[in-house]
Amino acid sequence: MRRIELEIVALSHSMTQSHNYAVVLGEKKGKRRLPIVIGSFEAQAIAVALEQMTPNRPLTHDLFKSALDVFEITLKEVIINNLMDGIFYARLVCIKNGELFEIDSRTSDAIAMAVRFECPIYTYDFILEAAGVVLEDQEGGISQIPVIADLDDDLLESWPMEALQTRLQEVLEAEDYEMAAKLRDELKRREAKD
Repeated sequence: MRRIELEIVALSHSMTQSHNYAVVLGEKKGKRRLPIVIGSFEAQAIAVALEQMTPNRPLTHDLFKSALDVFEITLKEVIINNLMDGIFYARLVCIKNGELFEIDSRTSDAIAMAVRFECPIYTYDFILEAAGVVLEDQEGGISQIPVIADLDDDLLESWPMEALQTRLQEVLEAEDYEMAAKLRDELKRREAKD
C-alpha cells in the first residue's frame, strides 16, 4: 500500500451536520482532499494548536502531549489507516528509547496530536480513492481553502484575550462580520467582568 502525506487545508463548520465541523486534509503532492467530520471539541483542540493559542487551562490534548513529553515519548507520525462504514481509523506512531509503539486513536484526536507534535499525517491510497475528493474552482484549477477556526460561541470563552483580539482583527480584514460580532461580544463580556 502506498502511503500519502497529508496536511490540514481547512477547518470549518460541516455543511451536512449542524453541531459538527469538518477538517479537510489535502495531499502534499496532489490534488485530492480528504474531508473528515469531527466534533466541536476536537475542532477546538485542532484550532487552538493551529493558531498557537495558549488556553488558560490545558486542553486534554495538551495534557496528553505533556505526559508523553515527561516520559520522553515522541509522536513520530499519525497514520489514517482504515475506513470502514464511513468511519476513519487512525494510529499514533510513537518512539521511546528508539523503540516504535503504535496506539489506536480516533482520527480527530490523532490530528490534534499531530498538530501539537508538528509531525506528519499519512494515509493510504485506498482511503483517498474511497473518500477523497478533488475540489476545483471555476477555472478548472484547485481551489485554496483557508483554515477557519471559527468555533461556537460557547467555546470562545476558553480562548485567551490576546487570541480573541488577534482573531477579531483577522475576521474584520476578511469581512466576516458575523464572526467579528461574536468575538466583540465575548471581549465586551470579559471587560464587563473586570
